[in-house]
Amino acid sequence: MRKRKLIPKNKYVNVVCVVLIAVVIALGYVFGWRSVVKTDVVFNIDRGTSVSAVATELVAHDLIDSPDLFKLAVRGNGGAVQSGMYDIARGTSLWRMARMFARGDVAATTVVIPEGLTVQQIKQLLMETPTLTGGVECGDDTDLPVCDLHDGELFPDTYRVARGTSRLAFLDLMRKKMMDVKENWQRAGRIAPKPLRDWNDVVTLASIVQKETPRTDEMPIVASVYLNRLRDGMRLQADPTVVYALTNGLGDMQGRPLLRGHLQIDSSYNTYKNYGLPPGPIANVGLDAIYAVLQPADTNYLYFVADGQGGHRFARTYDQHMKNHADWRAIKKLKAQE
Repeated sequence: MRKRKLIPKNKYVNVVCVVLIAVVIALGYVFGWRSVVKTDVVFNIDRGTSVSAVATELVAHDLIDSPDLFKLAVRGNGGAVQSGMYDIARGTSLWRMARMFARGDVAATTVVIPEGLTVQQIKQLLMETPTLTGGVECGDDTDLPVCDLHDGELFPDTYRVARGTSRLAFLDLMRKKMMDVKENWQRAGRIAPKPLRDWNDVVTLASIVQKETPRTDEMPIVASVYLNRLRDGMRLQADPTVVYALTNGLGDMQGRPLLRGHLQIDSSYNTYKNYGLPPGPIANVGLDAIYAVLQPADTNYLYFVADGQGGHRFARTYDQHMKNHADWRAIKKLKAQE
């Protein structure tokens, strides 16, 4: 009778262990890729939050059903989670969440800052943007460039940032982008049309042009008018500078009309009473206005007035300007009767 070959006991143990590990891996795979997320949610991880705390919060919000499996998944993706706000879509698996948090795939938000706004207006806009966090003013113990902003130092643009970005960080991003524009101008040779002397002059005139017309095709012509007036020793007589003075730098009359009596306000920004440029910019400007000042149209115009169609009529002589002004008053009268 043949003897059966006995399999050593330790080999049975090894086989059982392999099977158990395979089962655990299979279950982990199945449950890890199974989702319990029923609706789209935004999940926030504060700076310094531990993996265990994140796992506990995910369970509390019914976003996962196995904190241990989540921690294992995070460990497999580097072992740490990144702070920030995350978009968790309906049907997102535990493994996908762990990978998102470990890689820092935070939710993004788009913030549009229009050209021609003042610092005050931009701060108001940011405070009304719910996807950003924090305030727009620094504490007494904070000494950063962004804590002492002036008009002309921020670059209006469409920004794509992480949801939950602080408003101060956003302002600093705008400040740095305008610094890049300034440095590009400096590297290009600091060229500016006479009588402009420096970057402050360039941006100050650009801010007036920005406020005078929304049409980019008109900006070089408007810039030429003001440059011609500066060269001829004439006052600029720019309404937006008066509005800036009247509103203490807000730059918006908020529905109130600008009256003739307002032109007498005692302010260094009142270009009806003072010669030359105001002390600094009256708004934050985009590239179109800056380029218009650096490369103005070649004209002999000294005056312009609205044409009633979103643009302006330009004139060399005061008589022609008065005729254009009369036409504008007639257009306004007709519009008022409609």
